[in-house]
Amino acid sequence: MIEITYDKLIPENITDSTMKDTNGAVVTFLGTTRDTFEGKKVVHLEYEAYETMAIQKLTEISEESKDKYDISDISISHRIGVVGVGEISLVVAVASPHRAEAFQACNELVDRLKEVVPIWKKEIYSDGSRWVGSENI
Repeated sequence: MIEITYDKLIPENITDSTMKDTNGAVVTFLGTTRDTFEGKKVVHLEYEAYETMAIQKLTEISEESKDKYDISDISISHRIGVVGVGEISLVVAVASPHRAEAFQACNELVDRLKEVVPIWKKEIYSDGSRWVGSENI
């Protein structure tokens, strides 16, 4: 399962999509909105995406991880739109026969997602806002 959605994410559903009797390990990462950043009070986040390209890139990085770690079950779901404090914006679930590969693949997937997937985050503070990652452009 690879998806971009405006809907609230339900981690159990995304994790369940990777569970099979052949997998002895399932690692799930949840990205959530924290209430502060560098001393500023975060009100909420706003995510935008070039959805067609984001799905393509998520599929590519998922396939790369499957090949690299010899695993077959990965699900990635990213929420776009307004995401409030404490809410989930990203779920990455990786299942494999053994835990080491699941942990490594999950960590790498999250890093790669932030590097190559066209999803942008705007942090809204009580005293302003900023687009994350565009400060040095």
